[in-house]
Amino acid sequence: MRARIRDFFQTVNGWIFAVVDYHHPDGIRSILRYVPDPEGERAAGGVRYRKLDFEDAYAFLREARPEYVQDVHVVPEEDVSRFFRPDEELPKAAERDDRIAEIVSVLREGGVPDGKMGITGSILVGLEGPASDIDFLVYGSAWWRARDVIAAAKKEVGRIRDLDVATWDKIYRKRVPEICREEFVLHERRKGNRGLVDKTYFDLLFTRDWDQIGPPFPPGKKAGRRKIDAVVLDAEFAFDNPAVFEIDHPEISAILCYTHTYAGQAVPGERIEASGVVEETADGKRLVVGTTREAKGEWIRSLTLLEKASSR
Repeated sequence: MRARIRDFFQTVNGWIFAVVDYHHPDGIRSILRYVPDPEGERAAGGVRYRKLDFEDAYAFLREARPEYVQDVHVVPEEDVSRFFRPDEELPKAAERDDRIAEIVSVLREGGVPDGKMGITGSILVGLEGPASDIDFLVYGSAWWRARDVIAAAKKEVGRIRDLDVATWDKIYRKRVPEICREEFVLHERRKGNRGLVDKTYFDLLFTRDWDQIGPPFPPGKKAGRRKIDAVVLDAEFAFDNPAVFEIDHPEISAILCYTHTYAGQAVPGERIEASGVVEETADGKRLVVGTTREAKGEWIRSLTLLEKASSR
């Protein structure tokens, strides 16, 4: 099954899922997001839908289709009626929303190919509302170029701007990170993957190109919580899900981060502090950050970035 993170699909009974993995050995690994509901607050194709949060989605499927419920939701391919591909649906989204068209125009002028751009989230499936954020997607190495283009656009007078204080406050409250607001915003500003188009918040999200998808991560056995200091060696997939940081550490070779809060948190050459759960695998030990929805007691901090900020 060729499905990537941030694709969506609809089942024969009208349920809409978001794909959460690149590998689907026993069905499409996903999370339920929307179900038909006559009282639902959103509508598409003449059908009203209700959006489910994380816990509600699991509760719904435990009752309706318990065989789908594993560590994520695993849906047999034969139960799928259609896919929503971010790159294929972007032109239609841009046609009906000039804010999305503006992002496309800026990126295109900056050299990002049309085929490397997409739209995901509620807009991908036509269930956006007036207050919906824009989840914009760029594939593979083009993502890094797109980030630079957006950064340059923020410095010019135009519709794309940096976040204001109120938006940073909103994001911090939503994320509830294990680091203080000052540290959180310092890291986030450097990432450069958030912005405003007019007054609408947008994210620049990463998905691997097809040729970047390797074998799945080997299964691991939990070996306790740990806080480590290490130096980042490689961060090519630091904005993926999971975010991957290869590190120089005497025991642990990599950090896998399953929470968007700490994706892109450090760059190669930086010294970091990370707290999470150690897993032992056939390839060695790794540290996992974001082992629970709230990621309590788990974080990644760039000590190099913090030291530079404190010396100014």
